[in-house]
Amino acid sequence: MSMSTFELKHSDFEKISRLVYEQCGIYLHDGKKELVKARLGKRLRAGGYGSFAEYYRYVTTQEGQDELVSMIDSISTNLTSFFREASHFVRLGGIIRSFLENRGRPGSAGSFAVWSAGCSTGEEPYTLAMTIREAAQNRLSDVAILATDISTKVLETARAGIYAQERTRGIAPEILKKYFQLGTGKSHGFVRVKEDLKKMVTFERFNLMDPFPARRDFDVVFCRNVMIYFDKKTQSVLVNKFYGALKNGGYFFVGHSESLTGLTHPFQYVEPSVYRKNL
Repeated sequence: MSMSTFELKHSDFEKISRLVYEQCGIYLHDGKKELVKARLGKRLRAGGYGSFAEYYRYVTTQEGQDELVSMIDSISTNLTSFFREASHFVRLGGIIRSFLENRGRPGSAGSFAVWSAGCSTGEEPYTLAMTIREAAQNRLSDVAILATDISTKVLETARAGIYAQERTRGIAPEILKKYFQLGTGKSHGFVRVKEDLKKMVTFERFNLMDPFPARRDFDVVFCRNVMIYFDKKTQSVLVNKFYGALKNGGYFFVGHSESLTGLTHPFQYVEPSVYRKNL
């Protein structure tokens, strides 16, 4: 049975859209119908379901909860790359150097915490780790990078830290050599993130619609190219939750194509796609 065999009726699309919105805040407008049909068509074929209506009935039952997670995985997975939107990492390097200069002053902390929210297959948090290491030059020992995503599938890839060599084209050769191992033999054509870099990152499944963990004092939050999938109401709620998760003076990064314009929030504008929590 081919994927094109499955017809996605508008009523089924609406039910699935509502379910996805309730589960993780992603807003699937009519323009996403073909994407839903293509991605979930694979799930229907793999599970032997006869129709989208049957599939929807199953994922809304108690025994269908694992498949519901897989459904959200399929809908939420997005492509990413190392050093994507590179100016953000230049800015982060400056933040790290400023942090180190101020560290000796009263009231400054020695640890540095970053959250990569919507980390996908791990390129962003590993880029954050490389940027911090390069900017700090061994002067910052206590670094914690939390990387979260709603998709269990992408988190498996992220934790493994193994990528096709072509995915690393955006990385300077000397940085690639420093932080990655080149595969040989059966692993030829692949690279693996070195263990000392991996140790800087903790990967967790987290739904941004859930209450944020109580103890989160982040210096920097990256939530890039994630909120474009939410409606304005959800975006406003989320941005204010991130504000609460940051330390005073902490930075919030969104994607280059994103903006907080039109949302009610207390952030201070720094430059396009970069905001700061008031000191």
